[in-house]
Amino acid sequence: MKPEDLEFVAAMARARTGLMLGSERAFFVESRLSTLARREGLPTVDALVAQLRAAPDEALIRAAVEVLATPETSFFRDRTPFDHLRDEVLPELAARRGRVRVWSAGCSTGQEPYSLAMMVEEHGSRFPNLKLEIVATDLSTRALEKAQSGLYTQFEVQRGLPIRLLIRHFEKAGDNWQASARLRQTVRWGRLNLMNDFSKLGRFDVIFCRNVLSYFDPTARREVLSRLAVALAEDGCLILGAGEAADLPEAFEPARGGAGLHRRNPGYGKAAA
Repeated sequence: MKPEDLEFVAAMARARTGLMLGSERAFFVESRLSTLARREGLPTVDALVAQLRAAPDEALIRAAVEVLATPETSFFRDRTPFDHLRDEVLPELAARRGRVRVWSAGCSTGQEPYSLAMMVEEHGSRFPNLKLEIVATDLSTRALEKAQSGLYTQFEVQRGLPIRLLIRHFEKAGDNWQASARLRQTVRWGRLNLMNDFSKLGRFDVIFCRNVLSYFDPTARREVLSRLAVALAEDGCLILGAGEAADLPEAFEPARGGAGLHRRNPGYGKAAA
């Protein structure tokens, strides 16, 4: 991929999503765009970029940005946050109120919210009065379509999903596996660009935003984190990727249980008040 084409694509992605794509990610960009080029019937990535330059088409721009912004995911990825949620966060929240809202921000193809739903169903005896609402959003329409279908390949279900949960919560669908209708109905899906206003979603008790902000430019990352602080309940929990704590606003403080876990800072805003 020519340096000038990478620079053009990076500028487009940054303007739309805050995503930073430096020269060290050239292979990633070319790999993702080659998939889009094939889908669009174009012979090469060069041809795709040339079309984006020559006759900007909103649908094509959106598709390009979406394939670049869709993160890697798997079932129960890094089990620490799920264990912390099961053992500490949900029991505490359920004791205070019956209804708990969880947001999977940047849910990709749905493995994270389905993991949450399975975890709660499997361990419901720990919080018998809990009514859980799971909201899952992503920038990519194609990723959301896959998530809503609940259809995964053998390779995808083998990545992190224990066999007993696969058998209990999924059904064979040809060579693939599909989440049961019951499991699919536990999640409310929606398309959302985190760079845009998300206040209409309301407040959440737990926000998962893992491995999403790593490649945002610093200004965009701080802005999104500040708005996540507003969206989080005062006794809520923000869960980021293990290495994503840089530029964390004062609204948050580290929580016990492992890297990436954060609580609202109880002193935040009180001094100014």
